[in-house]
Amino acid sequence: MPLLDREEYIEQAYFFQSLAERLEGGRAIQELMVSLKEEILSTTRLPLAIDFLVAELKLRGAFAPAMRRLKHYFTAFQTFVIEEAENERSRFDFTIAARVLEHEARYRAQGATPQGAFLYQFEAIARNRLGYGRGLAAMAEDPIYDQPWREFILQARSQLGLVDISDLIYVRSQLYYDTQVQKGHSVEKLPPVLFSQKEGRIALANRRKDPLLLFAALQRHLNYPRVPRPRRAQRTEESLPALVRRMEKLEARIRLLEEEQRGGIDITRFYVGPESPGAGGGEPPPQEP
Repeated sequence: MPLLDREEYIEQAYFFQSLAERLEGGRAIQELMVSLKEEILSTTRLPLAIDFLVAELKLRGAFAPAMRRLKHYFTAFQTFVIEEAENERSRFDFTIAARVLEHEARYRAQGATPQGAFLYQFEAIARNRLGYGRGLAAMAEDPIYDQPWREFILQARSQLGLVDISDLIYVRSQLYYDTQVQKGHSVEKLPPVLFSQKEGRIALANRRKDPLLLFAALQRHLNYPRVPRPRRAQRTEESLPALVRRMEKLEARIRLLEEEQRGGIDITRFYVGPESPGAGGGEPPPQEP
């Protein structure tokens, strides 16, 4: 699959952004797809892809199978992200998946590099716990990577858990190559350099640390794209009183259960006497002055 034209990635970014925003409003996804198709530039191939997605969505109720059949347009990583979002056993939200693909498409439209694409995709997998095995295999099929990059990604797939991602980046950086030359070591058998000195230096400084710290440092210093995160639920003024009322109801139910365990519930205390206001269904009798 060749890389797409820049306008395709611009429209993809708009499509995934609009889809994520409008899904938060509670609208039906099929309705959104039909309306979004009218907003996409007809000079791109995305409207045709949307038609196929809508047809498959009505037939199968899922996006991923249709995207898998459109390998000439959607990458394997895009399909993998949507597939994980549609997995009933996964906690990966579809809105976040659309945001992930939106940011990636926007980065490609701006002129993505293999280094930035690898770090973004890897962080998206790590941060959302999507699974390195299938995730890295999907990454290796991306047309942005040449053969040395594919070999590196598949090698990382087999070594993760035994070797830190910082070490994997460092030993494939220009910094590691220059260090070996300075030490007088032979560099003939070293694999191709994939990362620059700056990336190697940041990776070296983050060895044996949380990988998310490595990604944050690379984003600060090299302006790589950030992976979107789930929004925190905002507290409203009504949430706390509603929680208090729910707790009161739970406490009342627990007391009733305890009484039943001790020998039964005295229901006479729930009776309303004839002298109580409203007991007879009419107005209470007037009191004498």
